[in-house]
Amino acid sequence: MNILVIGSGGREHSLAECFAKSKKVAKVYVSPGNAGIAKYYECVKLPKQEDICNFCRQNTIDLVFIGPEQPIAEGLSDYLWEKGISVIAPSKFAGQLETSKIFAKDLMQKSKIPTARYQIARTVEQALELIENFGYPAVIKADGLAGGKGVIIVSDLNEAEDALNKITISARGVIVEEFLKGWEVSLFAFTDGVNFKTTLFAQDHKQLYDGDRGPNTGGMGAYAPVPEAEKYRSKIEKEIVEPTLKAMRDMGYPYKGILYCGLMITREGPKIVEYNCRLGDPEAQVILPLLETDLVDICQAILQSEINKIELKFSDKTALGVVLASGGYPLSYQKGFPLIMPSTLSGIYFSGVADAENGLVTSGGRVLCAVGVGKDLNEAREEAYSKAQQITFENRIFRQDIGLRNNTLLDNGDK
Repeated sequence: MNILVIGSGGREHSLAECFAKSKKVAKVYVSPGNAGIAKYYECVKLPKQEDICNFCRQNTIDLVFIGPEQPIAEGLSDYLWEKGISVIAPSKFAGQLETSKIFAKDLMQKSKIPTARYQIARTVEQALELIENFGYPAVIKADGLAGGKGVIIVSDLNEAEDALNKITISARGVIVEEFLKGWEVSLFAFTDGVNFKTTLFAQDHKQLYDGDRGPNTGGMGAYAPVPEAEKYRSKIEKEIVEPTLKAMRDMGYPYKGILYCGLMITREGPKIVEYNCRLGDPEAQVILPLLETDLVDICQAILQSEINKIELKFSDKTALGVVLASGGYPLSYQKGFPLIMPSTLSGIYFSGVADAENGLVTSGGRVLCAVGVGKDLNEAREEAYSKAQQITFENRIFRQDIGLRNNTLLDNGDK
């Protein structure tokens, strides 16, 4: 088989690596990829949907796997299906679970899926009034895609006003919701629209700084598995995943592909914080290295509506990833700094890098993810941070505490 992975980040790098492990795969392409991925897999620039279609036909592509959310929002999966090309990703309509937080919250409410209380505001004034009613801290969520940075937690009126000035209020409005207390975890479901199989739990670290301080980012690191979450798996599957898929079927748009559930484990049990319509980044970089089931078999089971016949197997090891970012991220940052790293280093998944005369240079906010795999969390942490320390570039920043959260509810209910 020939596989085309759509996307340009660390998630797509790890997907390409996972596909390449399969004995059923002859070649893996990535579009557009990046200069780091291009060291291992052929990267091709296909800016338009028709370019992707033509490439698939000319290169006998058997499967397209869409990594990021933007092409899903633009209807790429619908387009490829119309052209007779097999693709793993939900339809544009089903993708609204991620591309419209208002669509997602309304679905949760109608299906009685446990989530935070919320209301929709259509003006800044309305939003401020709702925030006062909810009390502080409160959460403000932009309706559309925001690259992982459309959620802002505010602690007082000044922060609320500042957040609302930064967030775009769409035609549908902006969400104001209660702040959930607990600890966060992610769970992914491979689904054919009816049946599903869930992965290991992973835990992302969204805030920029140690101790979960600072602004939200696209993710500064992750690890898997998360043993403390296992006792909630059945409840999450029955009260969140199943009714979500049923709601989409009832609308006439079955959700096929990978459903990401961002969860908060609260005193009342697990609640859904948000959906994504694809694998997470950096969660993919720690889940996929542990996957023992052939990813091609999983994809074929989704396409053939036989996911219930697949047994998802994972290694009993632990994987932990540390994201190295450019100083200034997630706001403005400088680019073009040379990457200095040993050529023999493995488990490095590139995101924001470009080619220069003397090698790779930084070109994005999140530059790469260094992943360690070990027999337990401590060993995985040690390996990941050892790799991170061997990679240098000017203005490099990374969190030192990935994997050190205490996943228990404290007396005051805070993380």
